[in-house]
Amino acid sequence: MDQISQTNLSDVNNKECSSNKVSLETELSETLYNTMKDFVLSNPTWDQYKLINSALATFLVQNGCTDNSVSEIYLNQLFNPSKSF
Repeated sequence: MDQISQTNLSDVNNKECSSNKVSLETELSETLYNTMKDFVLSNPTWDQYKLINSALATFLVQNGCTDNSVSEIYLNQLFNPSKSF
């Protein structure tokens, strides 16, 4: 029963964390795009959104960001790489 409660709580936390989204449009070099596409195609638990979120969170944390939400995304990706954001 505790496992079910923890799973449901985890699902609720994921929904709360992902409820505030902003659309982002950017240009990528062809090399970055092809590498990202190849990575996503060869890793079925990842998609382009998860990859970009992970990359941005990692960059921000490694460059001094102290926002708890960003740190949470970074740590979730670090310790639960198959989990979606």
